[in-house]
Amino acid sequence: MAEELGLRERKKRETRQRIADVAMGLFMLRGFDRTTVADIAEAADVSVNTVFNYFKTKEDLFFDREDAAVQSLGRVVASRRAGESVVDALRRDFCEALDERDWRYGIVNGADDFFEMVIESPSLRARMREMGELRKEYLAQVLAEETDADPDDPTPRVVAALVVALTHAISMEYLQRLRAGESHAAILPAVRTAVDRGFELLRSGIGDYPA
Repeated sequence: MAEELGLRERKKRETRQRIADVAMGLFMLRGFDRTTVADIAEAADVSVNTVFNYFKTKEDLFFDREDAAVQSLGRVVASRRAGESVVDALRRDFCEALDERDWRYGIVNGADDFFEMVIESPSLRARMREMGELRKEYLAQVLAEETDADPDDPTPRVVAALVVALTHAISMEYLQRLRAGESHAAILPAVRTAVDRGFELLRSGIGDYPA
């Protein structure tokens, strides 16, 4: 029975991923607003109802990794090494993402195409702003739990806002230069310098909180 349930869950994950991959391919080809859920269902060889069983909205199809994106900073903080500060943990994670060419900070080849679609769609821009707020809220919640902060203590919220602003600024610097025609490889050294400088500035403000 357990094996059957495991197989069922795996098939569900595979179906969800296939629908999301097909959707992104169509978005890249036609644009987000010009692609309908019916188009996606047809291309993925499923019904429209099946698409909505996995994704409540078309925006959910575009941001299919939203949960991971919203929770990523908080998870880094919660799983940091013994004695490691927030600054050190996040700096390490950012550098690892650069080395691994991981998507979690948006510094990957093709990020400019993704961002162009966001710029062109009012609903995607709104969703991106909402995700930024959720990202701050989730990180603040983790920081409050990690430090056993009083509900009236604004420190976790302030620190979360600083962290999110810093990572966003570095990611946007990369995107602007990528959109200006610079190559991914050419931009990376400047990004690494920005990471070093930005996190040192952050450290000067919040120190080893909450080691």
